[in-house]
Amino acid sequence: MSAEAADREAVSGSRPCTPPQASWFEFLLDPSLLEQHLQGPHPDPSPVQLIVQFLEQASKPSVNEQNQVQPPADNRRNRTLKLMALKVAAHLTWDLKVLEKGLTIPVLNMLLNELLCASRVPPGVKHVDLDLSTLPPTTAMAMLIYNRWAIRTIVLSSFPEKQTKPGPHQLNMMSLVQQEKELTENILSVLREQATDSIMVLEGALNIKKDFYVHTLRTLDLLAADPSTANGETESSTAGLRISADHLHCQVHYDLGGIYFQQGCSDPSVYEKAREHFRKLDSSPSLCCVDEQRLAGYWSACKTLTGASDPSESQHTPYGQISCFMRNHDYGALIEAFIRDNVTSSLPNSFRHSIELELLHKLQQGDRALEEVCHKLCVCNAVRDALEGGVLSVSFHQLLLKPSKNTISFLLEVCTRSVDKEHRSETNKRKMALFIKTVCNRLEDVSLAFMVSSHKLFMELLQDEEKKILMEQMRKSSATVNLSAKPLPSFYDIPASASVNISQLEQQLILSLDPRHIQQILIELHGMAERPFWRVNSKWEVPVDYVNVILAIKDNLTRDLVYILMAKGLHCISIKDFAHARQLFTACLELVTEFSPKLRQVMLNELLLMEVRGHEAGAAEGNMERPPPDLVSRVRGYLEMRIHDLPLRQLVGEECVVFMLNWRENEYLTLQVPQSLVNNNPYIKLGQLIASTCKELPGPKESRRTAKELWEVVVQICSVSSQHKRSSDGRVSLLKQRESSMVNEVTAEHISIWPSALANLQSVDVEAVVVTLKELVNYALSLNPNNQLWLCTQADIYFVTNQYSAAMHYYLQAGTVCSDYFTKPVPPDVYNDQVLKRMIKCCSLLNCHTQVAVLCQFLREVDYMTAFKALQEQNSHDSMDSFYDYIWDVTILEYLTCILFKEDSISDQHKAIKAIGQTELNSSNPEEVLQLAAQKRKKKFLQALAKLYF
Repeated sequence: MSAEAADREAVSGSRPCTPPQASWFEFLLDPSLLEQHLQGPHPDPSPVQLIVQFLEQASKPSVNEQNQVQPPADNRRNRTLKLMALKVAAHLTWDLKVLEKGLTIPVLNMLLNELLCASRVPPGVKHVDLDLSTLPPTTAMAMLIYNRWAIRTIVLSSFPEKQTKPGPHQLNMMSLVQQEKELTENILSVLREQATDSIMVLEGALNIKKDFYVHTLRTLDLLAADPSTANGETESSTAGLRISADHLHCQVHYDLGGIYFQQGCSDPSVYEKAREHFRKLDSSPSLCCVDEQRLAGYWSACKTLTGASDPSESQHTPYGQISCFMRNHDYGALIEAFIRDNVTSSLPNSFRHSIELELLHKLQQGDRALEEVCHKLCVCNAVRDALEGGVLSVSFHQLLLKPSKNTISFLLEVCTRSVDKEHRSETNKRKMALFIKTVCNRLEDVSLAFMVSSHKLFMELLQDEEKKILMEQMRKSSATVNLSAKPLPSFYDIPASASVNISQLEQQLILSLDPRHIQQILIELHGMAERPFWRVNSKWEVPVDYVNVILAIKDNLTRDLVYILMAKGLHCISIKDFAHARQLFTACLELVTEFSPKLRQVMLNELLLMEVRGHEAGAAEGNMERPPPDLVSRVRGYLEMRIHDLPLRQLVGEECVVFMLNWRENEYLTLQVPQSLVNNNPYIKLGQLIASTCKELPGPKESRRTAKELWEVVVQICSVSSQHKRSSDGRVSLLKQRESSMVNEVTAEHISIWPSALANLQSVDVEAVVVTLKELVNYALSLNPNNQLWLCTQADIYFVTNQYSAAMHYYLQAGTVCSDYFTKPVPPDVYNDQVLKRMIKCCSLLNCHTQVAVLCQFLREVDYMTAFKALQEQNSHDSMDSFYDYIWDVTILEYLTCILFKEDSISDQHKAIKAIGQTELNSSNPEEVLQLAAQKRKKKFLQALAKLYF
């Protein structure tokens, strides 16, 4: 579709349908469609998929009259399909990285053999026997592409795993997967046999200093049209895509380095050749598309393997540093590097273990000084294995059989440093906790196990139940191993005389979230001292509505337990730890059910609030599943509940109303909420009015009585009491006038349903209204960032608060979401004259005066006075002349030209004359042509503005 046609379609407001996926036979019927398809932004099928389809169809066997399977026929259809496959590869500029990623070895082998055939490479002659310098450029390049692919494929096939990619399957008699595997192995076998020849061909290419040429869609079309006459042109030095000698040499050096490095496994002397090729790339890898990360790895490995490492260079890479430490026997630095790597994970685990094995081998040969080093490396690697979820090594398990105190101390240090405090994830913390548990369970020396269990990392990472079980196991183990030894201290047998032990128990009471554990600690504490332990932590708070009821409990232990369970549960809800909150509240409910029906109902209410908040938290994270009917029923039950002398938290009722509003239970709020509840709770009254107003929004204006009632309630909420008025202060009155006018300038959705004036403006806290409005719009856009009306409201807020750049951002954002990034006209109800005038004012106050002149054309009546004044401005901060092409109003262009001639600005004069001289702006043109010209410039101008302000 042409640009003019696209603009015409944009003016009419129609949207083209998404075309269906093209089929391979469509290109066979009309080959001219292929180039058009490939040049699309997101062609479907993709280029590599098309290659597969074309070659699959071209290689299908035929069946003769005797029903015998015959090789694929050499007919015009199949030749055309093969040619189209080549043309697609030419479109991809024969990028082997792309082709290797998208095609299987058999398909790519078939494609490149077709390239050799089309490029007139002599059949039956070894490539190594041909002189590249004497061959036509496209022929030589075809040979180089094939031999580069050959050695790259040998290297890639040596890697452990490769992704399975789609390919043509020619036989149905056997497993397709097995067939492709066998075919691939056959091709690899041939490539390996010819590897030496391929290397020699590529080495020879490095001696050719002239540029090369590769087939393009055009040269392939020439060959298809008339091979005999086109041969001379396609073989000439000017045909095809030029590939510079430097670019090709860069690719060849990389490929040869890779094959030599792969061969170095069987012949270490070849690593020197690999290093030489990579050395020539090390200074300029950007000459071609090579994998720079892999190149760095190759280069580092080659320098190490050939012993040619530069000590100063080695400090720049993790591998080089480790090699340097090993050469210099700097084992302290080596251990430090391993500990740091537990956080950064720069070194592969296999490499780390190989270093450990190398030193272990030296230790076994008699170097006893390495024993401690080996133990420390074993610990470092065990921690790394644990963080990666791997299996701990046998050597580490052996180390834990009889470790020294220093070894355990070092292990705890490594664990602490390996769990990065700033970036530790929950997954890593859990893995480290499991590792510490494993260490505790494996240690036979109970004193060492207690050394681990008393460490701060143990206390931070393990859950209370895990700690309790481990401590109990260790205590029992202590009694079993040595009955005469003093048993480990436990929460259950701490002597009452030791005040320090009370402090330890109180610390555990603060940390624990296990209801049973909390109860046991309180039992022990009350056995040691009689005092109110609910005061241990000043941050334990329960709602004032419940304090008197809880503190009235006569039994001190029960009182402490109820208070602490509720306080901890409320804290868990505040941090969205709903699982622990449920455990704590459920335990508290079971406790109070035995003696207090009043507290039982209190806990049921708090459990309901927890469920409501839990469901709302899930919705905030994207889970928009409606709440279960049971939860909705319980919320209704709470709102309708009438129990005499029951302490009720107002917050519970408020959040229940918000819950019903969020899930659009408007019928219930408007018709079924008890009137007594509405009368006694202003927040529930507010919720009812919001629900009623939402129900009436689609109705006629005369039915919007509740909108006025809602307005009056909100005004009352935002009003300042009489004792806070300062009307005698003229400054305050002036401030209120300014703020109220600011709010009046903000447009919003459904603004027509509200009253147009306030009866008593002086009583309204306008500042509170502004803050509330900002917060509300920000929250609304976090839920739906593409709502054009809310975006315009946000823009208005920034506009009236003098934040003009931000205002432009949101005005343009509102336009983009309703016009597919300005590819269609912005609806006039979004960019009405009021919005456009505000955009003009924003640009003017930002000193972007050329933008002002362009925007003046967007108004229903062009504002020539403002445009002329803007063009006269000397201090313009926009790139003035770059916007001249977006002016379509001839009057403004004429005025601009006149000004530029007066200023004697030659270059700007030429640009203005060029803009005004375009034939599509001729006033004699039909109206449709003028509209198309204007629409095209509007679209490009708004897209240019979006790039500036986004």
